[in-house]
Parts: sequence; structure tokens; C-alpha cells
Amino acid sequence: MKIGLIGLGIMGKPMAKNLLKAGYDLTVSDLNQASVDEIVAAGAKAATNAEIGETCDVVLTMVPNSPQVKAVMLGEDGVAAHMKPGSVFIDMSSINPVASKEIAAELAKRGIEMLDAPVSGGEPKAIDGTLSFMVGGKQEIFDQYKELLGAMGASVVRCGDVGAGNTTKLANQIIVACNIQALSEALTLAKMAGVDPELVFQAIRGGLAGSTVMNAKAPMMIEGNDKPGFKIDLHIKDLNNALDCAHTVGSPLPMTAAVQEIFQWLHNNGCGQDDHSSIIKYYKKLTGIESL
Repeated sequence: MKIGLIGLGIMGKPMAKNLLKAGYDLTVSDLNQASVDEIVAAGAKAATNAEIGETCDVVLTMVPNSPQVKAVMLGEDGVAAHMKPGSVFIDMSSINPVASKEIAAELAKRGIEMLDAPVSGGEPKAIDGTLSFMVGGKQEIFDQYKELLGAMGASVVRCGDVGAGNTTKLANQIIVACNIQALSEALTLAKMAGVDPELVFQAIRGGLAGSTVMNAKAPMMIEGNDKPGFKIDLHIKDLNNALDCAHTVGSPLPMTAAVQEIFQWLHNNGCGQDDHSSIIKYYKKLTGIESL
């Protein structure tokens, strides 16, 4: 089985390396030639998007948002124009589920099957191959490619038909964003009340308030580490998609909207490329504290 992967960013590059470690025949493409060279040095082949469409049985994408997926697959001389009927497209990007359904409908006209398979876990889990995949698509296609996704993740779950994967990812991103905001408020309260935030973290992490988000992000907030595992600008994109989807289906998202406004303030103040745990900087600005 020949695999093509388009998109070698923070997430796509380590995911490509894990596919190679699993022994897959991998061809890659990215706008950043240095990233392509790094993956080729690890054992992949390089090709244009068109060549990937012509030669690969399965095409994977890991790009920023709906417009990029549509451009890569359905744009002028897009990959889909070069794919054979019976081949499969798996989009691992996090996009609006409405767009996933639109892309799948166009591909179906060409006899191409599609899975939307966004991931959760950020760069650390992309590196160690323990991402969580949330997948939408036909059961038989999911069954056929579950092992492929499993080379990059520890959890691969079918959530329904095409679009269900990205709907699940939006739910995930809402929960993560609201957790990070609550954690920031809690640690700020501790600091302002004269209690060591590190001790608060150690005391509550094993109780009901404990979470994967807390374990990953509290140390970063306390250390002042804003190195991105997942950038604020990408979380803004995801929450925009969540709000857009919610408006379409009539679902209320007041907490999501509030967090989005904080993220947007951070973007406007030069923090868009920081890790999303940098929401703590908003509270530092409000309170005047320099560090936790």
C-alpha cells in the first residue's frame, strides 16, 4: 500500500516519521522544503501533490483548515483530479465538519472514498505516536485503514459518518479551551491569595479537578513556558469552526465564545504563535502579576 502525506508541520512531520517506523511506503509533500528533506532523509520519497494523487493508494492531509484542504484536493489541478477511482482520502486536519461533508460529496462523484480523521494530543503525542483519532466515514473504510491510523495513534475511534470526526474534534477543542481558561483563573487566584500555585496543582491534580489538560499545562504556566505544542492561533481556528458549526445547527456555546475572545485578545497582543496555555498571560495582564 502506497501512502501519500501532504502537510509536514508541527504535527505532520512526527506523524510521517511514525508511519515510516511502522514500515509504510510513504511519499510526502509540503511547502517547506526543509521539512520534506528531513522526512526524505528518514526514508520517505518526495513528490508533487499531483504525483501523490497519481501514485498513491491512500492520500493523507495534515494542513491548517478547510480552505487549505479544499485547495489541495479540489483546487485547480488538485490531488483529486489525479486520484484513481477506488482510492481513499483521509483528512487528518481539524476543519469544519460542514466542509468535510462538502469535500466527501465531490470526491464521491469521482469514486473516491473519504474519512475525516482529526487528532488530539498535540506535538508530544504526535512524536510518541499516541494521538487520539476521531474518525468519520463508512464502517468498511474505517475498518480497512484503522491499522494505518494506529501507526500514529493510541486511540482510533469511529464516531459516525463523514463529518462526525471533525464534530467530535470540535467538542474536544471546546473542552480543552475551557479547561485551560479555568486552570488559568484558578492558578491566578492562588497566586493573588498568597498560595503557591505549584502546591495547589500538586494538591488537586489527583482529585476530581485533575485532568490531562491540567497535567500538561499547569507546569507550563508555572514555568512561564510558552513553547507551542498547540498554538493559540490554531485554537482560534478550531473555536471559529465550533462556533460556525454551532450557529448552523442552533447549539448554544456561550463559554466557548468567552474563551475565544480571550484567545483573540492574545492574538492581537502578539501571542498567536505561543502555546494555548499562554492564556495565563491574559490574567497576568489583568492582575499585574509577573509570574505564578
